[in-house]
Amino acid sequence: MSAIICFDDPSRAPIFDNPRAERLVKGNPRRSTWEFHESADGLVSAGTWACEPGAWRIVFPATREEFFHVIEGRIRITNQRGEAKEFGPGDACVIPAGFEGIFEVIEPVRKRYVFIDRAAMRDNGPQST
Repeated sequence: MSAIICFDDPSRAPIFDNPRAERLVKGNPRRSTWEFHESADGLVSAGTWACEPGAWRIVFPATREEFFHVIEGRIRITNQRGEAKEFGPGDACVIPAGFEGIFEVIEPVRKRYVFIDRAAMRDNGPQST
């Protein structure tokens, strides 16, 4: 029987990184990721992500999308046409596959995320439940 995955597991250590230099727009924010789940087929990953203020360009592959829910802090996502949306505590969003734009952390943020990679689904064929 599979175990339930709890996002508040204190034994999980974060992985730290920064945006790639060529994508930086403002600052050089430290990002912390606690990945709590990755499916065996690589289709889905989920966890908690936190970041300091800063901004960088994001480019999502045509097969990968993200759902997130902001727990604390504030972010702004701007598409290539200059249209911006802000998200704060309690807000949720889907960044669609193929999205390109600017991801800006306005106030230190913490969010829950789920990534879905449809390339893994296509490569592995349909999955039964």
